[in-house]
Amino acid sequence: MVFTFPAKAMKNLHNKINKEELKQKLLQDTRKRITLSFYCYAKILNVAFFRDHLYILFSEAEVLGRIYVAKEGINGQISVPENQFDFFKKQMDTVDFLKNIRLNVAIEDDGLSFFVLKIKIRNKIVADGLNDDSFDSSDNGIHLSAEAFNQLTEQDDTIIVDMRNHYEHEVGHFKNAIRPDVNTFKEALPVVEDLLKDDKEKPIIMYCTGGIRCEKASAYYKHKGFKNVYQVEGGIIEYARQVKKLGLENKYIGKNFVFDDRLGERITEDVISKCHQCGEANDNHHNCANDACHILFIQCKSCAIKYDLCCSTKCKEYNALSDDDKFTSKHKLEFNGTKFGKGRYKAAKNSGVDLS
Repeated sequence: MVFTFPAKAMKNLHNKINKEELKQKLLQDTRKRITLSFYCYAKILNVAFFRDHLYILFSEAEVLGRIYVAKEGINGQISVPENQFDFFKKQMDTVDFLKNIRLNVAIEDDGLSFFVLKIKIRNKIVADGLNDDSFDSSDNGIHLSAEAFNQLTEQDDTIIVDMRNHYEHEVGHFKNAIRPDVNTFKEALPVVEDLLKDDKEKPIIMYCTGGIRCEKASAYYKHKGFKNVYQVEGGIIEYARQVKKLGLENKYIGKNFVFDDRLGERITEDVISKCHQCGEANDNHHNCANDACHILFIQCKSCAIKYDLCCSTKCKEYNALSDDDKFTSKHKLEFNGTKFGKGRYKAAKNSGVDLS
């Protein structure tokens, strides 16, 4: 479906209030909020105009969250006041390709997942590194309901593949799933292809958080000659919802990592990962409190106190400096972290960075 607008876009619209003010405003709002995600592949001819149009629609519904738009479609993780939910859906329905789109509602939600509305233009709604002109991205794998997934995974020859990053499946995953040790979806595509090169005739089920990565990956693998490609409908979020609603066996264990301020929603009580600092059973992700590092890692409560929410003694000591001393500190260039979602504690450790 093609979505087009006049060539001239509206004046750019964006939030002008700082995040701390927005946090305080949200904390004072007693209304319950619903956290959800959605995506849709569609051809958008005037992305800038669509972005501003969407910002107006969602602002009127008091939507908060992060949304990416590109020529190939839209990918959003948002929260909406419960009393505005019906109005929000009506706003969505004013855009043809968003009518009746599946909304993956969060399983565990305190309403504090987002504090600001950000709608950003990207080259792609998920960075995959693929040349979309080289294959039919609409020819994707068969979608499986939770019940169908459970049934197919009972077959001995079925292969389950986690298409998420290492820090996501570290805290939770489907039983018996192949979990590639990768940093990005782009990196995962060739790794998985190589891992399964001798299994092109077997049933292969892929899954991710909400389904968007598998939508593209399943089409790519079919293009590469895989014969029986499936994907979990709506990803882990929808699977968990269906399992709970229908009273099915839950084949997922642990947490589902999510890309908002919560950094995870609990699917089962199993804790399958460990604190990266002391090794105690724990599955709570944090970003290092030292903004010059900001690495994403797992930290227990005891280590959070010991290290002042930092990933190491070095970061703790640096974070305690005055702003002037931080600016002149020679240590600033020694940190090995990266921005949200891309930090890799294990890589930092393996590269010789002092994390004690």
